[in-house]
Amino acid sequence: MATLSDIGKFITIEPNNNRPVITGTRTSVRRIAGLYNQGNNAEEISRKLAHLTITQIYAALTYYHANREEIDKDIAEEQTAYEELAKQHYQQNKL
Repeated sequence: MATLSDIGKFITIEPNNNRPVITGTRTSVRRIAGLYNQGNNAEEISRKLAHLTITQIYAALTYYHANREEIDKDIAEEQTAYEELAKQHYQQNKL
């Protein structure tokens, strides 16, 4: 008889930055969410990130959908910070 998996065990929060990652990996839920938001489905993400199982990817997507507002906000803040750094770098190299 098959055993059931506790889906909550697939995602942990990194203590150093308080972000959700796939347990036992350094792959963040944000990375999975980013690929998903680019139009990739779970199977396509699995092919791109071959070190993850399809179960891990679905767990990350489930976590993302359950916490979408928070994770999307985090992604947007990181994008804004990246754009600011790129702008500063461009201005410094322009001189």
